[in-house]
Amino acid sequence: MNNEILDVSNTLLDPRFKEGLELFNSSNWYKAHDVFEELWHETIGPERTTLQGILQVAVAQVHLESGNLNGATILYGEGLGRLRKSGNPDLGLDIQGFCSCLEVRLKALQCNEAVNHLDIPYLKLKS
Repeated sequence: MNNEILDVSNTLLDPRFKEGLELFNSSNWYKAHDVFEELWHETIGPERTTLQGILQVAVAQVHLESGNLNGATILYGEGLGRLRKSGNPDLGLDIQGFCSCLEVRLKALQCNEAVNHLDIPYLKLKS
C-alpha cells in the first residue's frame, strides 16, 4: 500500500482506478474489490465514500456467486446508500445509471426474486 493519501484528482489518475474499473466490468468481482479497497484505504474526503460503495457492490456480487443472497442484499443496500449520499463525487462515472441498476437488483433480492436475468452492475464512464 502506498503511504500517500489520495485526493479525488489523484484517484482518477491512479492506474489502479482504471484497473479496478476493468476488473469490475469484466465481472472479476473479488479482484475489483481488492483494488478499490486499496484505493479506499489511501483516500480521504467524500470520494472515499464513493469508492466504498463501489467495493461493497463488488462484494455483493461475490456473495451472489456463492449463493449468499442475504449478504448480497445487505451489501447492495449499503453500497447503494453510500453511492446515493449527497455531495459525493462521481469519479467520472455514471453513478446515477449504476444506482438505477443496483436498485432493480436490490428490489428483486428483497422480494426473494432471481436476479440472474437482470443487467449486471457496470461502471460506465460519463459521456
